[in-house]
Amino acid sequence: MINYLSLIDTDTPGRCDVTPLFADFEAFSALVEDILAHFKGTEFDYVAGIDALGFILGTAVAMRAKKGFIAIRKGGKLPVEAHSVQFVDYTGQQKSLEIRLDMLPSGARILLVDEWIETGAQVNAAIGLIESQGCEVVGIATVNMDENVHTNKLKKKYNCYSAWA
Repeated sequence: MINYLSLIDTDTPGRCDVTPLFADFEAFSALVEDILAHFKGTEFDYVAGIDALGFILGTAVAMRAKKGFIAIRKGGKLPVEAHSVQFVDYTGQQKSLEIRLDMLPSGARILLVDEWIETGAQVNAAIGLIESQGCEVVGIATVNMDENVHTNKLKKKYNCYSAWA
């Protein structure tokens, strides 16, 4: 079995690049299987992924789990009426996420996926969007969740899986 985490390019300025992991079919498949193994006893109706690399990982998880995929977009990208929320990301920049108003049925249980969680600001914004539609986040999956006071709050409140443990 390949150590898929070794495929992540850590010699990059700023943040690590997970795209080499996505390019290797066996490694990417192993990551998806590990995520689903962690959430084996968790019932969920949809997988939601955060723009942009969360789309890649989230779609793969959704396809393997035979669930629908919900795209949480960067602000201003949807061509229809959307619910939007603003946040300050890990770099200190003001950003926003949005979701279509008609995407989620009330009461849906959501597995939220993003490829890397630095401070949790973007994930918290996505949680706000999901919960504003009367849905429940039942888990958070990622390649890596940095250790800090903000992400520790997420870990206490939600069933979180980080492949890079």
